[in-house]
Amino acid sequence: MKISLVTPAGKASRAGNRTTAMRWARMLRDSGHRVDVAVAYADEDADLLIALHAWRSADSIARFRARYPDRPVIVALTGTDIYHYLKADPEPTLRSLDLADALVGLHDLVPAAIPARYRDKLHVVFQSAVPRLHRLPALDACFEVLVVGHLREEKDPFRAAAAARRLPATSRIRITHLGGAHDDTWAAQARSEMEANPRYKWLGDVPGAMVRRLLNRARLMVLSSRQEGGANVISEAVVAGLPVISSDIPGSVGLLGPAYPGYFPVEDDAALAALLLRAEQEADFLDSLQRACAARAPLFEPSTERETLLQVIEAATARRSTPALSRR
Repeated sequence: MKISLVTPAGKASRAGNRTTAMRWARMLRDSGHRVDVAVAYADEDADLLIALHAWRSADSIARFRARYPDRPVIVALTGTDIYHYLKADPEPTLRSLDLADALVGLHDLVPAAIPARYRDKLHVVFQSAVPRLHRLPALDACFEVLVVGHLREEKDPFRAAAAARRLPATSRIRITHLGGAHDDTWAAQARSEMEANPRYKWLGDVPGAMVRRLLNRARLMVLSSRQEGGANVISEAVVAGLPVISSDIPGSVGLLGPAYPGYFPVEDDAALAALLLRAEQEADFLDSLQRACAARAPLFEPSTERETLLQVIEAATARRSTPALSRR
């Protein structure tokens, strides 16, 4: 099958959408499909369209459907689709959902976040990561806490730095932050935070190999986002054996499970500081986070993601070939 895979993130981007698109393209090629990845659909011949981001790819979805009304369309819903554009600018997003034969959500709580009429189209595909055989030695000089996320509003990127400011002088916690700045203002804020906060270090946008190395070295990871569609970095941390502390948002609960012991209220750096200190000082608490993550690790195996993605393609193709369903 010839597949057109559209993502609004360009070739040079390190955004999650681009990472997902390239991983899916590789999996589908390994399964015998031909896959072209582009930022927009441009009338090329394809048997199937997979579009990441219902709102940003709305024109591509409508263009493909108009050109090939009998060919299947799969739309992958991002965090901004679900938690922003469905309210802020619903018309393009809902049109994409209407035109899709199958929808993909990236965590277990996506069904509750979309209108009920679309849930029969929805499939949950957990993003995978490849584990390393052995963890790297942790730094002796400090208790290293990793933050992996670009500097932009929805990531609440300096929450861990603010929490670190609350820690007692005896704490050995240091924050290592990986992620590019959305603009110069965010970069200046990161540099200012480093100057004022000796517990915080921002390394900027780094290659994936370095991210994976630090995931295998750190003692803990913090994800402080205000919203996520299902952050792949949680998958990467879990398979690396790295415990996670996360803001209590659906995108994280849908990956780690409702009983996970490492959540803090959104934007609450005092609560985050308390959890960080527990993780540093209480070995049993850190072990409980690690065990809970290990229990979720099978969800994030590459073979599971590949097989689920192929099942979505099969379901979309079957739906498009059934006229009564296609017209719903």
